[in-house]
Amino acid sequence: MRLGVQLRMTEDELVRNMLAGTAAMINCVAGVNGDNPTELTAADISVLIQTLLGNNAKTVAQGMEGADKFGTAPVRNAYWALCDSDLTADLNDIDGFEHTSQYPTQKNILPSEWGSVQNLRFLVSSEGSVSPAASAAGNDVYNVFCVGMEAYTMVDQDGMSAHFIYRPPIYDGPLALNCSVGWKMGFAARITNDLWVLNMRTTRMN
Repeated sequence: MRLGVQLRMTEDELVRNMLAGTAAMINCVAGVNGDNPTELTAADISVLIQTLLGNNAKTVAQGMEGADKFGTAPVRNAYWALCDSDLTADLNDIDGFEHTSQYPTQKNILPSEWGSVQNLRFLVSSEGSVSPAASAAGNDVYNVFCVGMEAYTMVDQDGMSAHFIYRPPIYDGPLALNCSVGWKMGFAARITNDLWVLNMRTTRMN
């Protein structure tokens, strides 16, 4: 089970690196931390959403209708924003941020989802993309990949989709004392439409 998780995390990291190296970039500029790029703000998110809409990128997540529940609000149709978990404190402070606990329903929420701002729903991971000391002030820059429907894909190589390999002890050693287990896979990660994925680069306020 642990190796299975490792396999999928490796795939995620390879796709993450592909997006970091090839996706078009937009720097956050509306913040007040004095760096370049600045911290993430609602104004930066508005510009990004407007750009994706202008590029005819389709939203990925369906909206949620409002419900008669205290402290909740409706959720818009949204693009996914994939980012590092270090940004959660800054996300909490963005004007209009809505945590998943405030959604009108808890159905169809991904385990990694942190919340939403306007038409972006944020998925966070400790394996998010970070460019160390890449800002004008020498701070870490966080890459937030904002994607529309079918913006990127993974293409399995012929005969090389993920394989889990187990060799029992009787075959793995002359004394049949130890088994071996591992995995292998081969795929190509690629952007399918450059206009439907944007890398929103940001630094931290918190």
